[in-house]
Amino acid sequence: MPSGPAAISRAPTPTRTATPTSRCCGRWAIRWRSTPTCRCIGWPAAAAGPSRTGGASAEPPACCYPKERSGERPPVLALELYRSVTRYAAAKAVGGRLPGLLAGPLAPLRLVNREEPVAPAPGWARVQPRLSGICGSDLATLSGRASFYFSSLVSMPFVPGHEVVGDLYDQCEDLPAGTRVVLDPVLSCAARGLEACASCAGGSTGRCDHVTVGHLAPGLQTGYCADTGGGWGRMFVAHRSQLHPIPDGLADRRAVLVEPLACAVHAALRARPEPGASVLVVGTGTVGALTLLALRALTPAGRILAVAKHERQQDLARRLGASEVIDPKAAVTALRRATHALRLEPERGLPYLLGGVDVAVDAVGSKASLDLALRTTRAGGRVVLAGMPASGADLAPVWFRELEVAGAYTGGTEITEEGPRSTFDVAMDLAAEAPLEDMVGGVYGLTRWREALDHAFGAGRLGTAKVVFDPRGD
Repeated sequence: MPSGPAAISRAPTPTRTATPTSRCCGRWAIRWRSTPTCRCIGWPAAAAGPSRTGGASAEPPACCYPKERSGERPPVLALELYRSVTRYAAAKAVGGRLPGLLAGPLAPLRLVNREEPVAPAPGWARVQPRLSGICGSDLATLSGRASFYFSSLVSMPFVPGHEVVGDLYDQCEDLPAGTRVVLDPVLSCAARGLEACASCAGGSTGRCDHVTVGHLAPGLQTGYCADTGGGWGRMFVAHRSQLHPIPDGLADRRAVLVEPLACAVHAALRARPEPGASVLVVGTGTVGALTLLALRALTPAGRILAVAKHERQQDLARRLGASEVIDPKAAVTALRRATHALRLEPERGLPYLLGGVDVAVDAVGSKASLDLALRTTRAGGRVVLAGMPASGADLAPVWFRELEVAGAYTGGTEITEEGPRSTFDVAMDLAAEAPLEDMVGGVYGLTRWREALDHAFGAGRLGTAKVVFDPRGD
């Protein structure tokens, strides 16, 4: 199948206009079983029934139906995550024990032909993905492990995929069509057509306060917003602020790692280890392994210990900078020996240390991984949450040992020895130089999505760091 802009016809994109009288209330999602995708600002609220308490009113305009039904633009093949209470409950029930089922009949995911997404304003352009990663946060969403905290920060149905290298389909300001780019997925104030909030004005776009407003549907990132599309489809739209051109010498399999590497860079710099400090990284999936690389390359950390379960993960951890690799089954004992700490056994619950590492990074986001990080960090130490956090961890060590807990969600601007730099620029430099050749271990077309998810859920066991989609193929 041809790749690049030639793979999709250049049919003219019609423009919708409406009188901005009021916003659609979205209640038609109840009757029509799909979330409106148009933000129909021209539809008066009085016509927005039926209400949650019953009643009826005029049928909504065509733009409030799912985009597949409106027939305005050419269809684009995509994987779409949709709202299903039944499937969510089933996924949550079996996700931790039988994750393979989530690649089968339980997945709240479907392969559809969606209308090509529309650039909502000047400064936006269409992007055709070349490779798009399957992230741990994607798997957490599919398995029902993601916190309900995020439910107001997404809009459904959406096309997942935020780790993307692709080709610009249209010129976007200074970037000509055909430019190969990586995506910074954050939908910050600039992308939403808003005056910069305090965080965005300070360069911390990942902390944007406006991810649910502006001329886009709610969505903290591309890949969680109904209006933009995502990398698990053959076309999405992105704002110039999200697009980073990449050098010709950076292969696609390296470039698709730039976004998770940017997250790892941010986590390593949020860890702020003192010179010679001991650092623990819990988990050596993609983010954990790349955090090891970033810690070794960008910080003065001394001894870096990594908790890795599988043999290939252990080998990768050593290659990317770990001083010592620890099996999770004996992690507390191994860390006691490494730090000369005192190991205690409570009457109930897990053992813990008095003493321990100076800094711990939880790169998994499970209850078990956070418990381990909190219980093996010394008094006054720092714990960084680099994985999407799960609920249920025991926070007693935070209080008793007076631990500092820091989140590391994405990136923005980092303070480096060279001065302030974009997190993505730092990550791009590392991606070009680091030994990342074999980290992408599985590439699948969209029609093989069940195989891809099955592989991703078992990636550690199968010796794979990153599984990706190539939306251009079958």
